[in-house]
Amino acid sequence: MLKIFKYLKSKEWLQIAASLVFIVAQVWLDLKLPDYMSQITMLVQTPGSAMSDIWKQGGYMLLCALGSVASAIVVGFFAARIAASFSQRLRSMLFSKVDSFSMEEINRFSTASLITRSTNDVTQIQMIVTMGLQLIIKAPIMAVWAVTKIAGKGFEWSLITGAAVLILVATIAFIMIFVMPKFRKMQTLTDNLNKITRENLTGLRVVRAYNAEAYQEEKFEKANDDLTGTHLYTSRGMAVMMPMMSMIMSGLSLAIYWIGAYLINNAEAMDKLAIFSNMVVFSSYAMQVIMSFMMLAMMFIILPRASVSAKRINEVLDTEPTILDGREHSGKPGHIGEVEFKNVSFKYPGAADYVLQNISFTVKQGETIAFIGSTGSGKSTLINLVPRFFDVTEGEVLIDGVNVKDYAGESLFNKIGYVPQKAVLFRGTVSSNVGYGENGKEAPTVDEIKRAVSIAQGTDFVESMNGQYEGDISQGGTNISGGQKQRLAIARAVCRKPEIYIFDDSFSALDYKTDRILRRALKEETAGVTSMIVAQRIGTIMDADQIVVLDEGRMAGKGTHKELLVSCEVYKEIAMSQFSEEELVS
Repeated sequence: MLKIFKYLKSKEWLQIAASLVFIVAQVWLDLKLPDYMSQITMLVQTPGSAMSDIWKQGGYMLLCALGSVASAIVVGFFAARIAASFSQRLRSMLFSKVDSFSMEEINRFSTASLITRSTNDVTQIQMIVTMGLQLIIKAPIMAVWAVTKIAGKGFEWSLITGAAVLILVATIAFIMIFVMPKFRKMQTLTDNLNKITRENLTGLRVVRAYNAEAYQEEKFEKANDDLTGTHLYTSRGMAVMMPMMSMIMSGLSLAIYWIGAYLINNAEAMDKLAIFSNMVVFSSYAMQVIMSFMMLAMMFIILPRASVSAKRINEVLDTEPTILDGREHSGKPGHIGEVEFKNVSFKYPGAADYVLQNISFTVKQGETIAFIGSTGSGKSTLINLVPRFFDVTEGEVLIDGVNVKDYAGESLFNKIGYVPQKAVLFRGTVSSNVGYGENGKEAPTVDEIKRAVSIAQGTDFVESMNGQYEGDISQGGTNISGGQKQRLAIARAVCRKPEIYIFDDSFSALDYKTDRILRRALKEETAGVTSMIVAQRIGTIMDADQIVVLDEGRMAGKGTHKELLVSCEVYKEIAMSQFSEEELVS
C-alpha cells in the first residue's frame, strides 16, 4: 500500500505537511474544550462566582470550536487537492504504461482488468487519500493525546476506559479477520463483471442473432450475484461494527458516571466538587479516545480495498515491457523498403508449440509479397512480427538491413503503413481518422486526405455523407459498413506515405470489383513502395511478385502464382477451390 505513495510529488508532500500542522491544531483545540468545560463546572458549583467569568470561559470554548472547524476545512481542502491531483497522475501513468505494453502484457492483464485498474482502483486510492489525511493521521494523535490528558485523573476511570478500548480493538480485529479477505476478492469480482459486460456489448449483434440474451443475462447475473454477495458479506460485517462501537461508547459513559457517583457519594464534602469536575473532564476525554478508534474503524472499511487496488496499480506500473526500443533511427544506406526474414521461428509466450518455424524470404523496394494458407497457418502472426507487436523467438526480422529490435519504436512505425485484419476507427471525423497519428512529417493537408480516400475507393460514400470529409465517425465506426471501414483504414495507411505497406487480410470485406480497382490504384499511385499482403483470396494476390504459402507454420512454397501452381500442391488446392482450371491457366 505504502509503495503507491512514491508517486506523490514534493509539492503534495508539502501540502501533507501543512495538513499535519492543521490536524495537530484541530486536535489541540478539540482537547482544550473539556478544560474550559471543567472551569465552567467549577465556577457554576462555586458560590459567589462572577457571571462574567463563566461567559469568558464559554467564549474560549466557542473560539476553540470555531478554530477546530476552520482547521478541519483547511485539512479537507488540502486532502481533496492532493487526492484529485494524485489520482489524475495515476490515471495518466497507467494510460501511458499500457500504451507502452506489447500484446504479451496486454493479454497477461486482460483488457477488462486494465480498464478496472485505471478507473475503479484509482478511485479507491483517491478515497483513501482524502479520508486518510482527515482520519488515519488524526485518530492516533487524538487517541494518544487524550490518554495523556486523562492519565492520573482517576484509577477507576482509567481502568474502565482501558477495558472499553480492549473490547473495541478485539471487536475490530475479529471482524477484520473474516471481512478483509472478502475485500480483497471484491476487486477481482469487479474485473469479472466488467469483462462480461464488455464482452456482451461488443458482441451484441451475435448475441441477438443467436437468441442468446437469456444465456448472457444468466452469465451476467452470476457475476453480479457473486459481487453483490461479497459486498453484502462485507457490509454486514461493517454493520455489526458500528452498533458495537455505539454500545461501547454508551456503556463507557454510563460506567464513568456510575463510578463518579460512587466516588462522590463516598468522598468528603471538600472533595466532591473536584471529583465531579474530573468526572466531566474524564468523560469528554474518554469519548475522544473512543471516537479516535471509531475513526480508525471507518478506515478499516476502506483500507482493505484500497490496499488491494494499490497492489493492482503497482503491478501495472512495475511491469517492464518485454519489447524495448532500440536506438537506430534509419536503415542502412541503399536499403529502402526492404524486408527480410532470416530463419524466423515464433511461439507465443507460455506456449509449448511453435506457430512459425524456419521462415526465410526477402522482399525488395517496390515489390509485393503475399502470404496465403489455411486458417491457423500463421499468416497474421508472421505479418505482426514486422511492426514488433511480438518479437521473434528465433531468427531475425530485418527492415532496410537493420534488425527491427534495434530500431527506436517511433522510427520503425514511421516506415510502416499498417492495415489490421479488423478495421479500427476512432470517434471523430473522416479526416481525423484518415490523417490519424504522427509520422515525423507535417499533418496531412485536405488534398492529401482526399487523395488517400480516392485511392482507397472511398470517395463516393464519403462525399455522400453529411459533412463529407468532416462527417462524423462514431466509436469503432459503427455508423458505417464493414467495407467502408476497411476502405478508410486503407486510406489511413496510404495517407501516411510509408516505405512499407502491411495489409493483414484487409480486402476481405470488399467485393471482387472494388478489390481489383483498389489494388490497381494502389499499384499505380504508390509505385516504389513495398507491400506485404495477407489474403484468403487467390484473386487478391495473383499479381504479387512473390507468394509465400504457409502450412501449419511452415513454408510450403514460395514463388509467383504460375510457379506455385506447378510446384506447390497446397497452393494448387487453395486455387482450385476458388477458380476453375481454365480460369487459373488464363
